[in-house]
Amino acid sequence: MQVTVIGSSGDINYDLQTMSEELGRGIAKHGAILICGGRDGVMAAVCKGAKEENGLTVGILPGSGDEANRFVDVKIITGMGDGRNVINSKSADVVIVVGGRSGTLSEIGHALKSGKKIIALKNSGGVGEMFAGKHLDGHEIYSANSVDHALELTFE
Repeated sequence: MQVTVIGSSGDINYDLQTMSEELGRGIAKHGAILICGGRDGVMAAVCKGAKEENGLTVGILPGSGDEANRFVDVKIITGMGDGRNVINSKSADVVIVVGGRSGTLSEIGHALKSGKKIIALKNSGGVGEMFAGKHLDGHEIYSANSVDHALELTFE
């Protein structure tokens, strides 16, 4: 199984850091491959957590590859900028949203159009919190109240 985690880039607060690392550990414990944008913020934290459990991490990178966080095992260098969001969304069996802003919103849109299961952490802020439990174009964005709940919805 391949799980894409999308969310906030840049500096993230302690709660998002903790949530993301826990999410990465859980994905790896289930033997799934973690896919993300491969950079900083939620992406680095979820990769760090996955590596703590010897998980495989894949970063779909917007530029030349030198922007990958140190926890990415496989770097997919696209040179596509935000266009790489399509690859992030379409490569997943399940997409999990942690916080996020407009870039994350575009990934949610691509995942919806692809019919992917989307799970948003309700207490993560940003577009994740905004869209948790909503229905768009006949598709539900599942609301998870905790990381454990998100993992349960992912692997049920």
